[in-house]
Amino acid sequence: MLYITGLSAAILAALNIMLSLRVVGIRRKEKIAIGDGGSELLLRAQRAQGNLLEYAPLALILLACAEINGVHRLLLALLAMVFIAGRILHPVGMRDTQAPIKMRVMGTQLTLTSMLALSIVNVVWLVWLLIT
Repeated sequence: MLYITGLSAAILAALNIMLSLRVVGIRRKEKIAIGDGGSELLLRAQRAQGNLLEYAPLALILLACAEINGVHRLLLALLAMVFIAGRILHPVGMRDTQAPIKMRVMGTQLTLTSMLALSIVNVVWLVWLLIT
């Protein structure tokens, strides 16, 4: 069973819905139907959502592969939490021009570190399974 992957996917889906609602709210407020209309606020909101959708699928695939192949759930839960924390911090740092850039940078670092760790865990675990 993919407990960690399923829970992570559900959390990331909820985050995507929140980011989508932010885009919709800005579109309505600024009366922009298509594109960004030159609105930096809308562009930031669109990129925050787009960025999540660029990273989440691959992270979930890596997580599912590791979980299916029997990597310890505690390790996977930790890596999933780090990834999710990164995905939450990133849009906070992109919210507007006054948002602290440190949050965006930290979100990116957590995202990339957790994905690299998931990649390494998958390779090492599969090699281990092949030679034992």
